[in-house]
Amino acid sequence: MTMELGRYGIWRGWPGLDAEIAAEVEALGYGAIWIGGSPRGDLKIAESLLAATERIVVATGIVNMWTTPAAEIGPSYHRLADRYPDRFLLGVGIGHPEAVKEYRKPYATMVEYLDALDAEKVPRAGRVLAALGPRALQLSADRTWGAHPYLTTPEHTRQARELLGSGPLIAPEQKVVVDTDPERARSIGRPVVATPYLKLRNYTSNLLRLGWTEQDVADGGSDALIDALVAHGDAASVAARLGEHLDAGADHVAVQALTADNASPLPALRELSEALGLR
Repeated sequence: MTMELGRYGIWRGWPGLDAEIAAEVEALGYGAIWIGGSPRGDLKIAESLLAATERIVVATGIVNMWTTPAAEIGPSYHRLADRYPDRFLLGVGIGHPEAVKEYRKPYATMVEYLDALDAEKVPRAGRVLAALGPRALQLSADRTWGAHPYLTTPEHTRQARELLGSGPLIAPEQKVVVDTDPERARSIGRPVVATPYLKLRNYTSNLLRLGWTEQDVADGGSDALIDALVAHGDAASVAARLGEHLDAGADHVAVQALTADNASPLPALRELSEALGLR
């Protein structure tokens, strides 16, 4: 496979994606669209985005292992991979225990799920694994193209690259707000981070492992933590923050542009495209 993600893509929950957004994101020079929010196993949303574009890669970020069996996702993967060669990337992950009533042996479940994807003949190079901790990161390198970490910092990217060495893909998600008023930017970013992520132990455990304190994580997150998890400022400042992931060893960064009142992310993505030199 010769899939090209480029340096930067976008991340957006599947209810907020449509053909119009996909076409403009491609025209802006982004290399991938990551479909968040546990898209359904039929992958019809991915198919619609692929049909509306010509070159951009469409990836899932992520299909949830607990709710979508590998036997369901396998045929959907092959349908898209056959119809759109080298343009569909299957991101899978374990999710978090609070979202699923039966959450047992998460690492063993990931291994079993990847075994089932093997049985469905989903190629290693056509899939990535949501990974935060060392064991999951190593599994992503051993059994998939690489890792798609979510809610992380460049320091996490640096540690992941040191652990995995050269070769495996590291494609972190990074939230951004293009706004030069820090208080306003935090007012946009904090609710997205605080609920649900600062209430979910897989994310909070990762932040504590990175050196953040219980006080940073409490009460919606300290300003310092929010500033680390949600890059903000003018487009040039945000672009520089995104570049820190690449400097730390990332191959690709999935940009989640946050806006007030759930407004369209396209204005921010246009500014960032120019600041990142994508066109």
